Amino acid sequence: MLELKHVDTYYGNIQALRDVSLTVNDGEIVTLIGANGAGKSTTLMTICGINKARNGEIFWDGQPIHTLPPNTIVRLGISQVPEGRLIFPDLSVQENLDLGAFLRNDQAGIKQDVDYAFSLFPILAERRKQLGGTLSGGEQQMLAICRALMARPKLLLLDEPSLGLAPIIIRQIFDIIRKVNADGMTVFLVEQNANQALRIAHRGYVMETGSISMADQASVLLASPQIRAAYLGG
Repeated sequence: MLELKHVDTYYGNIQALRDVSLTVNDGEIVTLIGANGAGKSTTLMTICGINKARNGEIFWDGQPIHTLPPNTIVRLGISQVPEGRLIFPDLSVQENLDLGAFLRNDQAGIKQDVDYAFSLFPILAERRKQLGGTLSGGEQQMLAICRALMARPKLLLLDEPSLGLAPIIIRQIFDIIRKVNADGMTVFLVEQNANQALRIAHRGYVMETGSISMADQASVLLASPQIRAAYLGG
């Protein structure tokens, strides 16, 4: 479904990604773990076209997308939940969801997807008229996920969805990631919380200083002494 081949990305003269190759297959949850500053978010931004790959190629369903603008990439079926949520604080929950569907005109389908979003997070249905900026951090993360789903993507990119959240909310968010995957959504998950990410993923990649250092089944990485020492506290 998604393939990166030997991708290099720069910020000015500073190289952020170095020879990154990875794949995400239809129906999978694939996670990219690593320390803060390793290049995980840059990987997602490069996939989305926000940061352009200087070298290498990115393919979506076999077609190159690394030269396309971000809005075209969204139209092709890739939606991102950005780090820090970035919901629209002065708009209501409902209005945030409506903006997630701005590329669509199938009103019946949009209503169906709003209902699906509220079934995932019933608290959002209770707050549909509430301004996004007045929600708790966990509720804003729920809204950010649902807003991305409103584009009806084929691939959902999640950037640090557990960041800054209480453990009980983190468990709820990861349960929903597992549920949307079971409902047919392919997920590429970037996370510092390696333990939680590897427990729900099918496969995983480890990124260090802009390069992929390990790749394997998530269960293998979870059991790896090297990974446990570096990312799981021993």
